[in-house]
Amino acid sequence: MNNKRIGRRTVALEHPPSVISYANIGGKLEGEGPLREHFDELEQDSFFGEKTWEKAESAMQKRVLQRALDQIRLKPGDLDYIFAGDLLNQCIGSSFGLREFGVPFYGLYGACSTMGESLSLAAMTIDGGFADKAAAMTSSHFCTAERQYRMPVPYGNQRTPTAQWTATAAGCTILASQGEGPYITHVTCGKIVDKGIADANNMGAAMAPAAYDTLSAFFQDTKTKPQDYDLVVTGDLGELGHAIVRDFFSRDGIDMGDRFQDCGLLLYDREKQDMHAGGSGCGCSAAVFNGYLLSGLRQGKWKKIVFAPTGALLSPTSSFQGESIPSVCHALCVSAAL
Repeated sequence: MNNKRIGRRTVALEHPPSVISYANIGGKLEGEGPLREHFDELEQDSFFGEKTWEKAESAMQKRVLQRALDQIRLKPGDLDYIFAGDLLNQCIGSSFGLREFGVPFYGLYGACSTMGESLSLAAMTIDGGFADKAAAMTSSHFCTAERQYRMPVPYGNQRTPTAQWTATAAGCTILASQGEGPYITHVTCGKIVDKGIADANNMGAAMAPAAYDTLSAFFQDTKTKPQDYDLVVTGDLGELGHAIVRDFFSRDGIDMGDRFQDCGLLLYDREKQDMHAGGSGCGCSAAVFNGYLLSGLRQGKWKKIVFAPTGALLSPTSSFQGESIPSVCHALCVSAAL
């Protein structure tokens, strides 16, 4: 067995890749939330200057990658790979948005866990010596997600109390074999977990078991506990899912405490903004990670965090056929210093 493996599902990277640049973009509502100061760009136009919302999402991916490159004065040709995905069928947000860059591309689908999936694969690729620099990125758009998964926005359908608001946002992290950090030190790959939740308007409950499963594996494999980290941040569980995970750990005798946060609860002000159970979408955890979290690590606010975005692996077809919602969560340890 490769000595980088610790436990059944976790990899301890021998040469932890460094974050050398990061960027995020949000829309109008993201700019009205508590993290508005942590965005590189906020766009009032939901079309981002394009003719359709799908093209708008591609424009977000194009812009956020270019911003991340410009901030470190890199050219697209300096990247060995791009790992990217989104929520749209065939990942057209990524493939259409990134087609002009001419960089070797791995298209991914992990639903709202895609930021964790892309970071994991980019980090392991660099640690394995197969790349020197790689971009990990993803996006989501409220209007494209509503059109694909639920009802087109002009229909005006009513949302249930457990529903979450798909973020119109994108985030990009550029990792390199050398740098001043923060560093990706550990990766825990998630398993597909399905507890029979079939309500597409209750993603938090569907994804919570996967988050609990992956975080439990991470703590067991690394022989650590939540108190060893400044933050343990899940992605997009929202109010209900976050509470379920906290309850699961409480049954194990583990108090997650105030360090346990969720990107879906951080991105919006749920008292002033009508977001029901909180935020969701690939762009939610991507925007929070590539703004609030990485900036906090660089500024010394935190020393070590666990980032664990979650994803619901459903499709409109599977929901129409009465299928339940399988979910996955990928976890990473991100450290300000080695």
